[in-house]
Amino acid sequence: MSTQEKVLIVEDEENERSGLAELISAWGYRTETAKDGLEGLEKTATWFPGIVVTDFKMPRMDGLELLQRLSDQPQPVAVVLLTAQGSIDVAVDAMKSGAYDFIQKPVDPARLRQILQNAARQRGTSLELEATRRKLRDTGIFGQMVGSSKSMQEIFRLVEMVAPSTASVLITGESGTGKEMVARTIHDMSPRKNKPFVAINCSAIPETLIESEIFGHEKGAFTGALERRAGCFELAEEGTLLLDEIGEMPAATQAKLLRVLEDRKLRRLGSKVETPVDVRVLAATNKVPEEAVARGELRGDLYYRLNVFNIHLPPMREHKEDLPQLVEALLADMNNKHGRNVGGVSETVLQAFTSHNWPGNVRELRNTLERAVIVCEGGMVEPRHLPPNFGSSGPKVAANDGTGIRLEVGTTVEQAEKMLILKTLAATNNNKTRAAEILGISLKTLHNKLKEYGTASGMANEAAS
Repeated sequence: MSTQEKVLIVEDEENERSGLAELISAWGYRTETAKDGLEGLEKTATWFPGIVVTDFKMPRMDGLELLQRLSDQPQPVAVVLLTAQGSIDVAVDAMKSGAYDFIQKPVDPARLRQILQNAARQRGTSLELEATRRKLRDTGIFGQMVGSSKSMQEIFRLVEMVAPSTASVLITGESGTGKEMVARTIHDMSPRKNKPFVAINCSAIPETLIESEIFGHEKGAFTGALERRAGCFELAEEGTLLLDEIGEMPAATQAKLLRVLEDRKLRRLGSKVETPVDVRVLAATNKVPEEAVARGELRGDLYYRLNVFNIHLPPMREHKEDLPQLVEALLADMNNKHGRNVGGVSETVLQAFTSHNWPGNVRELRNTLERAVIVCEGGMVEPRHLPPNFGSSGPKVAANDGTGIRLEVGTTVEQAEKMLILKTLAATNNNKTRAAEILGISLKTLHNKLKEYGTASGMANEAAS
């Protein structure tokens, strides 16, 4: 292990003190020693260790008092208490007082090493979060997210709270609000940040392949399975897996997913052997989860298993005060991506952005700016660089042109839904992706609805009638 973490060993027995220092130094830590709690407190004030390994019984100041005094330090210190065998009550009191962990004498080197690794990892995460908090206060940037509005700061607070844990998180919000970005930020600020982050869109994979994509398969498990293949769970081992659009996952696959989440074991398609997995699972959906459960699209038991912690993202129209910061951050990204040097947007463009309703949310803003950066030769983005149809929140029709929807008393919800989908599809010239965005549903859901209504030609005729 290579680390610059400082460990202070506080032990009144000289042989044990020097032995611990030699052992911990061999693991790559920087070490210092102190013969009792009082000397340990003095060295902490000048040497600033991140971890203190201290004996409990010592002259002048024992380990418990040292722990209590260190809790008043401005910088967090992880305290590991060394206790005699049978001193469980001492260990319990120490944990209640804020000790990171305890270990009984004689010290088990393997356990001590694991404790130090965990303490160093958690301390690193805490320091990064504190640095992020300072950055947030100064610039309104939190990981990969941007915004100073009250709603975004609340999201930052929730991410900061849940990131260091292993809890499952359900991220909800309209399409294009940045759910995957929130998931990536949670991963980047967690102890798993150096392990894989794998995202899979459940609405973009055919039902016949989704189980293989998630759980993997063995050679010969089905026609075309020419070799063993690891699924997303195995690819994300020790890291984070994002299941985007979880409400589009087939019911049978949801049942298998629930079992994996509960047992932490999976079985590849065609295998008789269960494989242990260590993966943190995040899920996202643009549906209202309670409504999806009521409609039978999302299993209730899976919903409750995933919804340990919920983060809801507001649509762009509800936090337009973040537009200047978002534009600045997105322009920097686009400049880097396309090798351009666009300096910003003009006041006229910013006013147009503020007036726009952003039905596609941050994704629409990103696409709009990317086009502008490509067509802009330099300087500032001006209105002429925006898409020709920018400013319309969707296809608009006059109230008397015969294309509006009129519902008679007695129209069922299913009939009204069908009319809305077909009219929207007709208004977008059969652009299914755009129609799905306007309707606030996934492309897969739209395709499923259209299958219920008939062929594409039949739909176009019906929509135009």
